[in-house]
Amino acid sequence: MEILHKFIGTIGFALNVIGALITIWGTVICLVDFLKKEVLLKEDSVRGNEAIRLKLGSYLVLALEFFIAGDVVKTIMMPDWQGLALLAVIVVIRILLSYFLTKDFKDDLETVRKGVAKERG
Repeated sequence: MEILHKFIGTIGFALNVIGALITIWGTVICLVDFLKKEVLLKEDSVRGNEAIRLKLGSYLVLALEFFIAGDVVKTIMMPDWQGLALLAVIVVIRILLSYFLTKDFKDDLETVRKGVAKERG
């Protein structure tokens, strides 16, 4: 039983590490895009910033999904109701964050698409 707990704990930890790596990776990529746009290309467009923000948002939503999965795996190991309640609150907060980030992402994507269509047409 002890081996199973260690294995499950390792899986939960690994999922959280993956979420953190995705967050860091997405942040670095978006920072590089922003710096290229601002410094090298000397562009100051709202649409360019929105595209970068949307890209970062997609990385954050993906990372949140891994964090939630890690929390769900950890519930298997929770021995008491207090730990389960705390974990449930954390999962609910992360799910709400993911929901609103996704909603904001879709709204902004639609705005960017309308702006591109307006420029073309």
